[in-house]
Amino acid sequence: MEAAMDLMRRMPPASAETALNALLSLLPDHSLDLLSQVDLPLQVCMDKENLKEYILCEYNRDADSYRSPWSNKYDPPLEDGTVPSEEMRNLEIEANEVFSDYRDQYYEGGISSVYVWEDEDNGGFIACFLIKKDGKGTRGYMQIGSWDAIHVIQVGPEKEGAAHYCLNSTVMLSLTTDNKQSGTFNLSGSIRRQMSMTLAVADGHLVNMGKMIEEMEGKLRNSLDQVTVSHRQ
Repeated sequence: MEAAMDLMRRMPPASAETALNALLSLLPDHSLDLLSQVDLPLQVCMDKENLKEYILCEYNRDADSYRSPWSNKYDPPLEDGTVPSEEMRNLEIEANEVFSDYRDQYYEGGISSVYVWEDEDNGGFIACFLIKKDGKGTRGYMQIGSWDAIHVIQVGPEKEGAAHYCLNSTVMLSLTTDNKQSGTFNLSGSIRRQMSMTLAVADGHLVNMGKMIEEMEGKLRNSLDQVTVSHRQ
């Protein structure tokens, strides 16, 4: 299992889904572990009720349906699909609004989604913040590229005005250039990092989580020299 995970960490994002399906066929007894630990390039769906796009992932999935953060409904419709409590849903709505502004400010577009649910194991909650930015080159030499960011924060129960936050982040980057001077090449890879903090909750959980994500994304952008590069003549 460790060898399989090491292989997936070295796999270019564009090939990750194919590699994962092959591993699932070879290691059926480890399907749950593989599906929960392997990050794939993010997919997007349209909320037909609100006419807003949202991101699909394991955290808004129930059976073969996905829950929209805008309508709180599943597509395809699922009568008994899992939904957050009223408290978590209110936090989820606010987080989506704030994170949308963050995405516009830092990414100048793209799609974002936030999902929040109770953590029954430790009495706190978990929040997943997602950003997907695709685009064709309008600046420099880039022909086409994509940036997928996944931030999952586990928040412990409040104690004496503070809470413990554990952030796990993954960024998947892929881009292609096509230029006579620099040549044609594909660059792709992924970076994973973790951060833990105990913070006062006087300003609210959303403020604390936002600061952690902002700091983490800065560190991830500075670490892009670690991605795998493949050159094609």
